[in-house]
Amino acid sequence: MALKQYKPTSPARRGLILVDKSALWKGKPVKALTEGKRKTGGRNNKGHVTSRGIAGGHKQKYRYIDFKRRTWDVAATVERLEYDPNRSAFIALITYEGGEQAYIIAPQRLAQGDKVIAGKKVDVKPGNAMEIGQMPVGTIVHNVELKPGKGGQIARAAGTYVQVVGRDRGMVIVRLNSGEQRYVRSDCMATVGAVSNPDNANQTFAKAGRTRWLGKRPLTRGVAKNPVDHPHGGGEGRTSGGRHPVTPWGKPTKGARTRHNKATDKFIIRSRHAKKKG
Repeated sequence: MALKQYKPTSPARRGLILVDKSALWKGKPVKALTEGKRKTGGRNNKGHVTSRGIAGGHKQKYRYIDFKRRTWDVAATVERLEYDPNRSAFIALITYEGGEQAYIIAPQRLAQGDKVIAGKKVDVKPGNAMEIGQMPVGTIVHNVELKPGKGGQIARAAGTYVQVVGRDRGMVIVRLNSGEQRYVRSDCMATVGAVSNPDNANQTFAKAGRTRWLGKRPLTRGVAKNPVDHPHGGGEGRTSGGRHPVTPWGKPTKGARTRHNKATDKFIIRSRHAKKKG
């Protein structure tokens, strides 16, 4: 879908650039596949703010998405494509031959009336899901499982994808958008194609209120605060912090590595931090 610009009828509309959603379903979602969703405001069960910058936002209903795709060898028809306020990607409502309905993440080039199917090995076409070990090398996929039966965890956001680049020791080697290469078990499920709405990152919201509708509050820079409030605060005149970027509690941020997972380090062949040869 293309980007849509607006006539400058007001200051907020002057720079507004949004994704054109005219081809999406304009009605309500399927009631049986939705659930009420309560806002947390960034607070935990004690009412303390544990995630800053979260509040407000438009009312939303949560749509149940089938990330597992374990209804094998039953063809389904795409009824329509829908907007989902809970994610950047569009979703597709599919109806199986038995009449059962489900929502899936919509890949690019999937249209109303198309047929999709999941199984151990099926045709390589957008929307079809199968074990990643059965896919040809070079296939573009999304919604990739890391544990069989757990459901897709990798490449679910708008425009993202993973490429199958090889096989080794009964495992599949995949390359992520970040440049990381890692092993994935060959019996994990993945869906063919790249995720829909690739223009999501090219939008310009043009006013603060539009981000408030998304539940995001303003962020005050540390260098604009007093020393009592932030490690970057204070100083005569304008300063740039005088130290490496840290959080209000003094922990490194903006690029500091926080990943400590020895259990899965062995599956990473090439780190996303590895220097690119050029």
